[in-house]
Amino acid sequence: MPYLKPERPEKVSAPSLRASKERGERLVCLTAYDYPTARIVDEAGIDIILVGDSLGNVVLGYGNTVPVTLDEILIHVKAVRRGVERALLVADMPYGTFHTGADDTVRAALRLVKEGEAEAVKLEGGQKRVKLVRRLVNEEISVMGHIGLTPQSINQLGAYRVQGKTADAARRLLDDAYALEDAGVFSIVLELVPREIAQMITERIKVPTIGIGAGVHCDIQVLVFHDLLGMAFGKLPRFVREYANLRDTITDAVTRWAEDVRGGTYPSDAESYGLPAEAAAEMKIETKKVKA
Repeated sequence: MPYLKPERPEKVSAPSLRASKERGERLVCLTAYDYPTARIVDEAGIDIILVGDSLGNVVLGYGNTVPVTLDEILIHVKAVRRGVERALLVADMPYGTFHTGADDTVRAALRLVKEGEAEAVKLEGGQKRVKLVRRLVNEEISVMGHIGLTPQSINQLGAYRVQGKTADAARRLLDDAYALEDAGVFSIVLELVPREIAQMITERIKVPTIGIGAGVHCDIQVLVFHDLLGMAFGKLPRFVREYANLRDTITDAVTRWAEDVRGGTYPSDAESYGLPAEAAAEMKIETKKVKA
């Protein structure tokens, strides 16, 4: 009997996430920054793929996300788009693209949607971003909110710390969530937020919450691809669980290949292309066997 490939779940869209929350479904989100990663992640059934400005840390080698430019994000969004079929593709709006007025914000978002073919954009900040969110939504651009720790604010924050640890701070986070929901976001990232506060927000708003370091009660969980697979450098946050150690796997493979090259065992005859005997004879070339 021929193998029948199982049907994939229907395409994920911004509106479908709300229906998933209402059904109590737990969804998953991962970052991706290139075509092969995006294709693997999409085919694995991940619901949302985020081309995050975390590419500054894990791909481009910056110390934080602040230096990432719109053009850099756009290059990676285009690559990821080519590998995605089912997942909802979201592009981060990097630092500086929404700080000089609503018109500039819309122009930047339109580039991500038109040129990069992203299906939504992500914007850091709470109540102070409400007017921008409303403007983007009015321009038919789907927006994912992001509150709690906002990495683009690192120069103001001074360090990556848990947010909402006092009653006043927790109330501000809840107000941020209400304000973003009212402005029209289709989901909200909660980063480095106490699990109790994340649960409260998740239960009180109708749009899905996306947790990263925010406990188990969020509707959706997100991690950085490189962190999940052990390809990061330096100390990892406590919320990261490594499911593989590809850094060691890659190091081992590269080292063994280099040793084979230096030892003269790569490439072997089977990995090379030989001259046909007739041509070798005509040119008086003696064919020699390479060590296996």
